[in-house]
Amino acid sequence: MLRPGGAEEAAQLPPRRARAPVPEPAPRPPAPDGSRASVRLGVTCFLLLLLLTLPARVDMSWWYIGALGARVICDNIPGLVSRQRQLCQRYPDIMRSVGEGAREWIRECQHQFRHHRWNCTTLDRDHTVFGRVMLRSSREAAFVYAISSAGVVHAITRACSQGELSVCSCDPYTRGRHHDQRGDFDWGGCSDNIHYGVRFAKAFVDAKEKRLKDARALMNLHNNRCGRTAVRRFLKLECKCHGVSGSCTLRTCWRALSDFRRTGDYLRRRYDGAVQVMATQDGANFTAALQGYRRATRTDLVYFDNSPDYCVLDKAAGSLGTAGRVCSKTSKGTDGCEIMCCGRGYDTTRVTRVTQCECKFHWCCAVRCKECRNTVDVHTCKAPKKAEWLDQT
Repeated sequence: MLRPGGAEEAAQLPPRRARAPVPEPAPRPPAPDGSRASVRLGVTCFLLLLLLTLPARVDMSWWYIGALGARVICDNIPGLVSRQRQLCQRYPDIMRSVGEGAREWIRECQHQFRHHRWNCTTLDRDHTVFGRVMLRSSREAAFVYAISSAGVVHAITRACSQGELSVCSCDPYTRGRHHDQRGDFDWGGCSDNIHYGVRFAKAFVDAKEKRLKDARALMNLHNNRCGRTAVRRFLKLECKCHGVSGSCTLRTCWRALSDFRRTGDYLRRRYDGAVQVMATQDGANFTAALQGYRRATRTDLVYFDNSPDYCVLDKAAGSLGTAGRVCSKTSKGTDGCEIMCCGRGYDTTRVTRVTQCECKFHWCCAVRCKECRNTVDVHTCKAPKKAEWLDQT
C-alpha cells in the first residue's frame, strides 16, 4: 500500500534498505579546453539539426529518449517540460531505465500490431517517434500512451529490485506474515518495488499533460493510468518452500513482475474494446460519444477520433500505407492479403530461403547444422494507382 501522500511527489522516495556501499568509479581527467569547445560545438549543431528537421506542429516527446539513450538528454533535447527536465537532471540513472523502457514498449507495440495495417512503425530521425499519426486522438494514440506509460513502470520497477538504482531497492512494504489460498507464508526475498515504479512514471510521464489541461491531455492522462495499472495487474507471487525433504511446511514468498508480453497482450485487448468518448463541458471528465454507447471505466482505453484506414500514404494523417507489406494469401484475418492490401491486390515473388537444419550436438562442445534451402512464395501488397495516391498527399 502506498504511504499517504506518496503518489503526490516522486521526489519523496521510499526508505531505502541498508546495503553495502558501492565503490564510486574513478573520476575522469578533465578534458582540454579545445576538446570541451569541440563538444559544445557538436552539441549546438545537433540541437540546430533537431529543430530544423522537426515536422510542423508536431510536439516532441520523451519517447525519443529510447533512441538517443541517457547521455544526450535533459538539457539537450527540446520537448521535455520543466518538470521532466528537473527529474531527468536529478535522477540520471533512472533516465537510463526510462530509455530502456522506451525501447522495450516500442518493440512490444510493433509485436502486437505486426499483422495490421498500422504496425507501430517508428520514423528514422523523427523526434516525435511516430510522426503525425499521434496528432489524431485515435485508438492507436490511446494504445501508444498506455503502453509507453506501462513500459516506464516496468523498466524502473525491474531496475529497483536488480540494484541498478541508488534511490530505490526492493519493495519495503512487503514484510511480515501473510496468507493466500494455500495457507500462511512469510514475506521474504526481494519483492519488485512496483510502488516506486508507478510513482516515478506518473510524475515523469504525466508532467506534460498536467500542464496543458485540455481535452486531449485528459485523454492521455486516462490512458497513461491504464498502462500503469496494467503492470500492477500482472504482479505474480513467487514462493520458495522450506521443510523436511522439500515439504512445503514453511513458505517464503515475494512479488515479481510478469513478462512485459502479458501487459502488451492485455493492453491490446483493451485497444480492441476501446471506448469512443467526448469531454464533458467542464473538461473534467468523459461522456459517451454517442447515445447508447457504454461509459468508459477506469480500465478502458478511450479515444475521441475515428482512425484513418491506413491503406495509402497520407502525410497529413501520418499514414504510411500498406504498399509493399507482406500479407498471407490464405488468411482471412487482418494479415490476409484482402484486408491488408485494401482490395488493391498483391504481387507474388518466389524466393529461396536458407535455414539451419538437422542440427546435432558433437562432444565436446559444439552444435553442427546443415544448410537447408526452401523455396516459398512471398505475397506483397500492390501500390495504389497514381491518381488515388495523389488524392491523399
